[in-house]
This record gives sequence, structure tokens and C-alpha cells, in this order.
Amino acid sequence: MDEQDQGNNQSTTGRILIIGLDGATFDILRPMMAAGRMPHLAKLIAEGTSGVLNSTVPPITPAAWTTFMTGKGPGRHGIIDFERYDATTGKLAFNSTYEIREPTIWRILSERNKRVGSIHVPMTYPPPKVNGFVISGFETPGIHTEFTHPPELKAEILERWPTYSYQTNWRRRAFGGDALFAENLRYIEDSFRQGAALTRHCGERYGWDVLMVLFKLVDNLQHKTWKYLDPKTAGRYPKRAEMAAHCFNVLDEVLGDLFDYARSNKSAILIMSDHGHGSLDGKAHPNLLLRDWGYLQVKSLDTVTAHIQRRLKRTLDRLRGRTRKKFEANLGLETDMVVDWSRTRACVMHAGMNGFLYINLKGRQPGGVVEPDKYEALRDELAARFRAITCRSLNGETIRVFPDVHRPEELYNCRRDEQPWMPDLLLVPHPGLAVVRRIRGRRAVQWPRLHHLGGTHRIEGVLAAAGPNIRRGHTINANIVDITPTVLAALGVPVPEDMEGKVLADMFEQPPTVTYEKADGKQAGPTGEVFTDAEKDALTRRLIDLGYLE
Repeated sequence: MDEQDQGNNQSTTGRILIIGLDGATFDILRPMMAAGRMPHLAKLIAEGTSGVLNSTVPPITPAAWTTFMTGKGPGRHGIIDFERYDATTGKLAFNSTYEIREPTIWRILSERNKRVGSIHVPMTYPPPKVNGFVISGFETPGIHTEFTHPPELKAEILERWPTYSYQTNWRRRAFGGDALFAENLRYIEDSFRQGAALTRHCGERYGWDVLMVLFKLVDNLQHKTWKYLDPKTAGRYPKRAEMAAHCFNVLDEVLGDLFDYARSNKSAILIMSDHGHGSLDGKAHPNLLLRDWGYLQVKSLDTVTAHIQRRLKRTLDRLRGRTRKKFEANLGLETDMVVDWSRTRACVMHAGMNGFLYINLKGRQPGGVVEPDKYEALRDELAARFRAITCRSLNGETIRVFPDVHRPEELYNCRRDEQPWMPDLLLVPHPGLAVVRRIRGRRAVQWPRLHHLGGTHRIEGVLAAAGPNIRRGHTINANIVDITPTVLAALGVPVPEDMEGKVLADMFEQPPTVTYEKADGKQAGPTGEVFTDAEKDALTRRLIDLGYLE
């Protein structure tokens, strides 16, 4: 079949409406459905296909959603975290669409004359030009930016929704109590309703073959209220548990409205999350271990002076509404410590659920100290030491703090010389632990008190689909990298032959005819600095609020 013929396959599903529930997990959705809080979702699952959608390593928003959009893993598309470390300069920067190295589903469909719409999907800022429209996602600094394509859509949104905002931080006030808790939840509920309204408005305004809306604050809700949502702990807090659960009532009402919209457009419905969620049981501190083992050297001020300075700064920051300073290579791991790079061999430079460890390699980093012929031996040595670290969990079980330590080129099946942004080792913590780069306390793991129990990410996300040609009552187990090739095949669009995902043929009553085409190479796009210093500060505050930049 030649390339022209390949582009003429017939769609097996008609249009496709994709609904993203960021961080959603069946560990919460199933109890909500069983309690009668989510009847629309329960009905859709009964009428279609559903199951676990496994995330990326690491299971974090930018890596996972970019993997969905490209049908390729982090080793190909270039995004493993919100931040990227440039070893040649020793600096950290935020990722944006400029750093995505592979074509996305929006570009592929646009080039096939398909109409697309993307609402609030992470890693879409600055918004790319497509055949349709884009409203950028979580990493958008604010409404002062150009956050839409086409540009004129921005004014239309702000006129129709005057309170439109990218604010996601959990509001805090002294003595806020239940009233402030309810205020935060109402903001989340309003964001759900606004997402559905945007979907209808923009879908009708621009038309679509594939339309996607992402409900980002499902993830934020679970980060902040996990102990009130988790059936294992919710019974201890009946009032707030009911308040938090009501958000899922509202979410289901919104889903019901979107399901009606999809059916009126003879569209298949695909619901997905980027990762799952679970309890945040503790925080792992790899840089503390590196310091104690002698690989990381810091210059500390006088202990008493440092303590006073630290307490005073935190107090002033809270009063001023400012955040802690962001970690950078030239700042160090605390406000009272700086890294002595002349004596440091390894450091975790950023942490997004996993720890990204870089060796201070001579000839690569400024002032590198590790000789190139010692590099592989040091990687092996560090990997063995991290894998061997154990501790006793809250329930008394002995666990390995970092059960998996990967060489990224092996994990992602790529070449290191083509991926200079990659860490030298990727540290995967025990489920329930989140990696932080700051040095705190004296132990490898900090266990929070029960009343501080929040949520953090898990690999196991959710997938559900229903509508034309979708199998009824079917259970599936899939990977997030599979979604884009599946959507392309369902629409009769050839799948680029270099995609790492597979077409989920068993999701369909009549599997689509899958054809492949030669890949058109790396994504070509703009380069340069995207975010101003003020915008970087806004993003830093947003990410610290969720525990991502500690």
C-alpha cells in the first residue's frame, strides 16, 4: 500500500473525545462509584472497556502527558520532569513545548487535515499551531501570557469567563479551618464545570475530529486531601471526607454532560489519566545519603546562626507570601548551605517523584572532578549503594528505599550521547515515598505524622472507553504510550513506524486496519528562553505547593 492509500483508511469510531483526569486512580474512583457518587462514570465503564493504564518512569505529569502526546517514551521525546538540567552550564530550567523533540498527536492529525482541540493538557505551553485550537496547560504562568492558539481565542475566553485563571495553589490562612477548606474545594469544583463549558464552547466554535479536555485539579485534590478520600483513613474525618468526596459528585456531573456532548456528536469517549495516586507515606533524601557517604560536599555556616537564619527566613517568606528559593546548581541544598563542587562527585539535581542523579564529570560540568575513565565504575558503585539502603516503614516492615536504580539509556533504550539532558542514574523510590533533593534531618527517609498524610503518584492510572465500535464489558491493561497510536488507527490515520506504543486492537469490536508510515524525523520548533524570572517564580510556587520542588 503506498503512502497516499495509507491516508485513506476509514475511521472505526467517528470522532473521539478524550477526557483527561490528571492523577486519577481506581482506588478512589471505584469506591466513589460503589457509593453512588459517580453514576455516569459507572454506567460508561459498564458499557465499554476499562482497566489500568500504566504510566511512565517516572510517573509524573510532564513525562507522562508528553509520552501520551507523542506515542514515545521520555528517552525519545526529551521530557522527564518539570525541570531540565543542563550539565554544560550547571543550570536548571523549566521545560516547555520547545523541548519536545518528537511530533505530537496534534501535529500528526493536523497534517492529515483532521481538526483537533486541546484544553489544559500539560506540556502545551507555549501553545503550538494546529489545525484547530489549543488552550495551554498547567505550566502556563498566567493569563498575562499568550496561552491560546489561535491568539484571538484568549480574549474570547477572558470575556466569557472573567475569573479564568491558572492559579492552582492550595490557599492557606491562619485559622482558616473548615471554611477555607471548603473554599479550596469550591475552586476545584468550579474548575471542573469551567472545563466542560470550555469544551462545548470551543468544540462548537472550531469543530473537531479529536477533542481533549484535561481536568488537572483531580491531581491537586488528591495531593491535598488524600487522607479524607482514601477509604482506609477517611472514616477518621467524616466531615472533611464528605466535603472532599463531594468534588467527585461534581466531577461526575461534568462527565455526564461531556458524555451527552460526545454522543450528540456520534463520538467515541476515551477517559485516561497520566498516572495513579496513593498515600504519601514518606520522603526520601538521596542528597543526605550522598553527603554522608562523602560523594557530596557542602559548606555549612555556623549551626546556631544557620538555624536562626533559616527560621527567620521561613517566617518572613510566609508573611510576604513568598516561596523558598528554588534549588539551583549555584545555590545548594538549603538556604544555609552551598555545594562545594570542587569536592563533589555526585548530586541529585532535581527530583520529580524519582531522583535524577548527575555525576560531576570532568569535561562535561563546569569544574567537573570525576575523571571520564572512572565514570562507569562510579555509576556502578552509587547504584549498588542506593539499592542496598533499607529502612523500617510506618507499619514496621523493612523496605528498600530505592528498590530500582536505572541507567536511563537502558531504561529508555536510547543513546546517552543523543540525550545529554539525561541523568546518570534514575533513583526510583519504594511506592509511597517521594524523592526530595533538599537535605533535611538525619535519616534517609522522613516519615510524616498521620495528620500530615497527603497523596503522591503511583504508576497505575486509569483507562475507560465507550461509544461506536468500543467493546462492551471488556477489561484491558495498557500503557500510556499506547494511546496515541490507538487513536490514530481508530481514525484511519497511519501510525508513524517509530512510535513505541502499540495499537490496543482488543479495545474494539471490529479492530481497525493498522497501517504504518515512515516517521518524519525530530520535532522542529522554536528555541530559546520561554519564561521570565517572574514567571519562573510563579511556576516554582505552584510546584512547591504540590511538593515537586522540595
